[in-house]
Amino acid sequence: MPAAPATAPTVGLAVGRGTGAELAEVFERVLRALTAALPHGVRIERSPRVYHSYVSLRDGHDVERIRELTAEDADHYERFCRELAAAGTPAVFRTAVNAQSLYLVRRRLRAVKVDLLGEGTSDLLLVRDQAQGFYTGENRHTPGEVVRTLTFSRDVTEAVVRYALERARREWPDGEAGRIVMAYKFHLLDGAFDTWVSELAERLGVRIEVFQPDTVNRNLLAHGLPGRTLLIAGNEWADIMHVMLLDRFGSARQENRCTENVCLDPGAAGLVEYQTVHGSADDLAGRDLVNPVATVRAAALVAERHCGVPGAVAEVERALAALEERGVGTPDLGGRHTTTGVVDALLDAVGTPRPAALVGEP
Repeated sequence: MPAAPATAPTVGLAVGRGTGAELAEVFERVLRALTAALPHGVRIERSPRVYHSYVSLRDGHDVERIRELTAEDADHYERFCRELAAAGTPAVFRTAVNAQSLYLVRRRLRAVKVDLLGEGTSDLLLVRDQAQGFYTGENRHTPGEVVRTLTFSRDVTEAVVRYALERARREWPDGEAGRIVMAYKFHLLDGAFDTWVSELAERLGVRIEVFQPDTVNRNLLAHGLPGRTLLIAGNEWADIMHVMLLDRFGSARQENRCTENVCLDPGAAGLVEYQTVHGSADDLAGRDLVNPVATVRAAALVAERHCGVPGAVAEVERALAALEERGVGTPDLGGRHTTTGVVDALLDAVGTPRPAALVGEP
């Protein structure tokens, strides 16, 4: 039996505008409830800056000021993540922030987003390349024109593929992926991208198929998933297709789902960022009506994976299922409850999981 931790585990928290403050409160409340049996509880390290949403950036700011605030948010959040990683903090939960700032940080930290979707006997492990491509570009403005410059590199491509293969081995320890597919607009890169992938696949001794995104779409529609599929995708396609993949292969609503972003840059390696899939919902800010389900799920994942609370995810899923049966939900789910009301009901339904250090103790 492992010894009880000598200090409280630390988790980062970054808060954006819109409904960020309300969801941060949900995250803290649920995480503290799930870790209450730990000898020292949990320590939450909150970023001192509240980051902009797109709506808050557009509120009274001209283009030049938006550019300045975008850069300030990106620089600050990057520093916060690197400081967490340097201190050994394994995880940070972030509410929604402006995408332009966020993708600047993801490029610098070489981030990938990971989703495991299932359909009966088939599994799709989607690894989204957030470290390169159109989303990570930078803008240059001239009168009446915006020029966006972006980069693809051999080193980043190799880092993404290597991580995806390693993650597939972790997700499917009893066997390999049946198929490894990459969805990128590689025809636009003069043959460089698919050459990099071919050379890497040969070195690693694996078969990787590189397709245009429209070909991947046709194959998914025509053939579904052939057993286990590892799909490594450029973010331009994966972001647009995510809601469709969830519907077809995950049987899940996007607004109820959380996801993880893994940093591959050596200066932040090991830090995992959790987020809700939904956006900042600025129109709901301060009304106690934002759907808390994705945030609750993120808190459960952090508790189980990073705070030593086994069973947290399963217990929260059981509680969420019970709430659904009772019709407890926010208006976007057809319910009549507030955010606070849903969380109150969930915590009443949760049998708080026991931390690993306490399992087996009388």
